[in-house]
Amino acid sequence: MSAKGAGDENFPVASRLLPAKSRPHVMAFYAFARGADDIADDPSLGSDEKLDILRGMSEQLTHGLPTPSAAVYKLHQSLCDTGVTHTHAQDLLQAFMRDAQKPRTDDWADLMAYCALSAAPVGRYLIELEDGQAENGFAANDALCAALQILNHIQDVKDDYLSLKRIYVPADWMVKYDVRDADLAAGESSPGLRKVLDLMLNRVDDLLTTAQALPKDIRSKALAREAGGIIAIAKALSKQLRARDPVAERIELSKVQAACHFIWGAIRA
Repeated sequence: MSAKGAGDENFPVASRLLPAKSRPHVMAFYAFARGADDIADDPSLGSDEKLDILRGMSEQLTHGLPTPSAAVYKLHQSLCDTGVTHTHAQDLLQAFMRDAQKPRTDDWADLMAYCALSAAPVGRYLIELEDGQAENGFAANDALCAALQILNHIQDVKDDYLSLKRIYVPADWMVKYDVRDADLAAGESSPGLRKVLDLMLNRVDDLLTTAQALPKDIRSKALAREAGGIIAIAKALSKQLRARDPVAERIELSKVQAACHFIWGAIRA
């Protein structure tokens, strides 16, 4: 299992901006998602084994059984306490099941469909937990969550291929710019791969433009500030990934940089 925790993420999990009463529930959702993600990424498990475990988690979440997963049971209890729907957590499980079966991404539409299951439910969960709905629907939330997911895919483009044999880069763009799988494992990005990554970042920046409306869509002032801070971090990370090569090096903001961008974005929101 992964040793990754909330402090290792690009973006704050259950930050101090959220009400104290909400943070344990957010952490229960995070622990559930992290555990399911670890199953999908476990190299010691075959595809069928992963699917069996993830389907078992789905059944446990539905019926509220105390075993086999303590994290699933804790989330079930949290959802009962807060009245938040199980749908967001179940959508995440569908994304991890897809990871277990489908290691490649066909095109941009396919990547966005994946993000609708793997990323958007996280923001939707937070919105429902804090204030029940977004005033203007979930378009801005879904755009932000997709942008965050794709930024992470670009950061991990080499490691995902080497460690998991998984490619989140649109296959049709790879063909168009003569990018081969082996290019993802090279010492630096090929010219073709650099073009594809820049195309992905262009789309991410479009998503972040749509996401700008999110703080105004959310009735909870605390969550609106959190969204503003996360948008600021995402914009800064996008610039870093455009200026540097994620195949040649691991690109991420320092803790200080991330904190500064988050505070500034939260204040502006």
